[in-house]
This record gives sequence, structure tokens and C-alpha cells, in this order.
Amino acid sequence: MSEQSSTNDQRKIVVKWSGNEYIIDNLNDVATILNLKECIYGKTGVKPERQKLIGLKTNNGRTVDDDTKIEHLVMKPGFKVMMIGSKEEQIANIDLDPSDIPNVINDFDIDDEALDQVAIHNKGEYLAKVEKRIKDIKINVMNEPRDGKKLLVLDIDYTLFDHRSTAEHASQLMRPYLHEFLTSAYEDYDIVIWSATGMKWIEVKMRELGVTNNPNYKIAFFLDASAMISVHTEKYGVINVKPLGVIWGKFQQYNARNTIMFDDLRRNFLMNPQNGLKIKAFREAYKNKSKDKELLHLAQYLKIISLLDDFSSLNHDNWHKMI
Repeated sequence: MSEQSSTNDQRKIVVKWSGNEYIIDNLNDVATILNLKECIYGKTGVKPERQKLIGLKTNNGRTVDDDTKIEHLVMKPGFKVMMIGSKEEQIANIDLDPSDIPNVINDFDIDDEALDQVAIHNKGEYLAKVEKRIKDIKINVMNEPRDGKKLLVLDIDYTLFDHRSTAEHASQLMRPYLHEFLTSAYEDYDIVIWSATGMKWIEVKMRELGVTNNPNYKIAFFLDASAMISVHTEKYGVINVKPLGVIWGKFQQYNARNTIMFDDLRRNFLMNPQNGLKIKAFREAYKNKSKDKELLHLAQYLKIISLLDDFSSLNHDNWHKMI
């Protein structure tokens, strides 16, 4: 009886979402993560495919996916997991152009040699989309731009954070030297975070990583998927990209001469290929955390080029050689 009670405690999961806690205690021996998500859907109204569960890890070290059995999770009595996700009616109320928002965030990228061949950044139809974004997008400026500072635009997933691995806290998946990197960069650059996800996800991740209110640096503002546009390429079809022109149109002090963007996907700076630096993706945090020094070296690169008045002649693919 005592043993069965202990087993039941281990299978009771408390889900934290939107300031509330929901108890899931009806999972049987063969229940999977998908079954858990379906139970969560019944209590919160957030569909399984829109749920992001944080804090799950297996006792065999394997990646947690929808087929993972609950019995293989590392759980203590009263185990809690945080969920990020939105109800359909919440998503429907966001005033966006649905054709421009990626339904699935994936790791697809164009090959390096194709970047120069996909000449889309001067096409009128895409410049018109940028103008529409400039007109429609509302930016919540957290810290005002500073005179004389250049601009650094940063992606999140696989750039600053390993978003596929599991951990008890987001800080365990943070890229090494993140805070040292941002502290150094802030001396010469205003910093913007731009992720191809929703604003709630960005706000939660940056808060968990200790970025939002860090005393050593400040973030100017966040941009999410709603600031992106879709473009069509002959080789790759429709691709969603991050046009820096949206920022330049909103803030006159930033332009092609003083802006640099870091992203692990080259496709994201198709509209501004000269301003993009493809950063090495940070994956498998537990395996690579002790040896990843990408941000440490990039801090040096940013410091060097901050002395230049114009970035337009730089080839950021050769940044390693400069340091």
C-alpha cells in the first residue's frame, strides 16, 4: 500500500501556466508526453502542438519527445513543470498577417553558397512588405537608444540558448559567457533580441536567463515573428526572414553601416546579407557547455569592429581571422 502510494505521488504532475497551477494525476503506466499534453489541453485549453514544456528530463538521458513515457521521466513527489503556450482565441486576436508567420520553427537553412544567388533584398514587393511592417509594428522600447552606439541584433534559439535540450532550469541551457558577452557588447552597441517565435516565449526566456533586468547591460527592445516577412526564392520556396529595414525604419540612428546581426540560420538575414554573421549553433548544452567559447571570441570581434565607422565593407564570414 505504501509502495503504491509512492508511485502515485511520482505520477502526479503539477503544471504551472499563466500564473496558475494545474494538477495532472490520471496518468497510467503507459502514458506518454503526448498523453500528458492532452490532459493539459483539457484543463487549460492550450492545444498539445502549441505547448512547450520546460523542466522535463529522462532517467536514461534521452531527448524528451511526445512518445517518451512518463515512467521514464525524472520526477520527485510534487513534481512541477512549466508550460509555455497560448489558446487559439489568444492567437487569433493578434493583428498579424498569417502568411508571414512561420507555423513551425524549424532548423532549415539555405546553403552558404546560395546566399549570393538569392538576390531578393532589392525586390520591390519585399521592400513594400518591410514598409508595411514599419508602419504596423508596435515596438515596446525598454531602454532608449543611446547616441553614437552601433546596433547588435541577436537571435535566441541555438544562438544564446539550446532550446531543444531539457533541463530543470533554463539557465542550464544558456550558452557559456552569455552575460560576459552582453556586458562587453553593451559598451559599444545597443542590443536588440529578435526571435522567430512569439513575444511571450521571448519574455519568459530572457527573464529566466537573467537577461531582461541584468544590472551590467540593458536590452533596447524585443522583436518576435510578427516583425518578420516572407519571401519567395526559386530554389527554396517561401522563407521567413528578419529584415533589418524594419528597425532602420523605426530608428533613424541605425542603418546598414552600423548594424550587425547574429543568427545560427543564414536564411534569416537574406534581406540584409552584408549585415549578418552566421554564428555556430549551440546544441546539446550538457555535452558542449564546457568547450563552447563562441560568444567569448565574438565579444572580441565586436570590440574590434566597433572602431569602424562603416561595416558595409566587412565580410563577417571571416570574423575568426580578424581576432
